[in-house]
Amino acid sequence: MKKLLCIAVCLLPALLYAQSPFDGTWKTDMSKSKLSPKPNIFSIKGGMFDCESCVPKYSVKADGKDQMVKGQSFDTIAVQAPDPNTVKITVKNDGKVTGESTRMLSSDGKTLTITGKNMPPNGQPVNYEVKLTRVAKGPAGSTPTSGSWRVENVKQDDPALTTTWKVSGDEVMMTSGTGESWTAKAGGGDAPVKGSYYKDETVSVKKLGPHEMEVTYHRDGKPFTIEKMTVSADGKKLTNVVENKWNGRISTYVDEKQ
Repeated sequence: MKKLLCIAVCLLPALLYAQSPFDGTWKTDMSKSKLSPKPNIFSIKGGMFDCESCVPKYSVKADGKDQMVKGQSFDTIAVQAPDPNTVKITVKNDGKVTGESTRMLSSDGKTLTITGKNMPPNGQPVNYEVKLTRVAKGPAGSTPTSGSWRVENVKQDDPALTTTWKVSGDEVMMTSGTGESWTAKAGGGDAPVKGSYYKDETVSVKKLGPHEMEVTYHRDGKPFTIEKMTVSADGKKLTNVVENKWNGRISTYVDEKQ
């Protein structure tokens, strides 16, 4: 018995060492994160809603009716402006509502507040609030909500802020609080992303070191975002630098081990 106990105790440090520093559940601290300063640009003019900063760009009627779009996380969008300082948007996939939002302009015209709800395919609805500050006015003749806007602050329900990771050898598994999940082999090919708004989204993984990993998401077969993730030496903080290859935005998110 003593010999067996000794073997078990001696093996314990090795077992603990074998656990990946990525393993566990992480929650993003938005107060410590740094969002891209690149502005969002949209306008409503002549009854048309134009999203200039969207990739690809699109222009639809702002008549409150479903309009077809391509290349987005939704296939239809309905835009209406009940008054000059308000915009209401509903997006759908396959006829099912996946997001609703309201954009409201402050009385001084300098702040835009977006409140809304996302409905993930495999998760619970997530409420959010985004505060943006004006960078530039919209084109002549457009509504007051139009222009270039920089994101200053984001608040979201906890499911949108949490991810759970498990690394076993070369196999990497991720599950988000909003129902997205995937399992990919580091250094291997693309693996499907389940529960994504994008029907054909895939992911690939590279190990850069014991505490570093690179995760690349693909949409339409092209790199969409590249995430370079680093776990701190004490294993309590995960820093994720996210480069969006489509719109040129780079943001840094700081997660804390739960």
